[in-house]
Amino acid sequence: MKIINEQLLNETTEKAKQSPRLRMNYNFHDRLDDPLNRLINAMEPDTYLRPHRHLNPDKDESFLILRGRIALFIFDNKGNIAEYLILDPKKGVYGADIKAGVWHGLVVLEANTVLYEAKHGPFAPLSPDNFAPWSPEPEDAEEVKKYIKWLAETV
Repeated sequence: MKIINEQLLNETTEKAKQSPRLRMNYNFHDRLDDPLNRLINAMEPDTYLRPHRHLNPDKDESFLILRGRIALFIFDNKGNIAEYLILDPKKGVYGADIKAGVWHGLVVLEANTVLYEAKHGPFAPLSPDNFAPWSPEPEDAEEVKKYIKWLAETV
């Protein structure tokens, strides 16, 4: 049995803080080809999760917030914010389910944030057509910083 407790969240959070990407996964699935991927994702403010979708193969994705605060965004095909939701367990907003093919992204609003995520496996890196073409490339640090700031200011 694998247990989700404060110790696991703290250990994964410390690894996230040391990571150049400011986030770290802890997988509950034992193999990348597992038919269901389950993980916690510890994230710090200023991490960049480029807006994306899950098509080819189609994968729904579910998020549950364990601690911290996140702004979860849904975008239209042109990159306009269609809707957003603040995931905050202190306010009673615990998660969301995103259908396959929907453009989505998030901004971490509080240090020590941890999400539980689940989606269909097997794991496969996203193909380029699943990354939002209207969002900055991760390597463009200045544009990424501006984009995260713009998203955070909308909430």
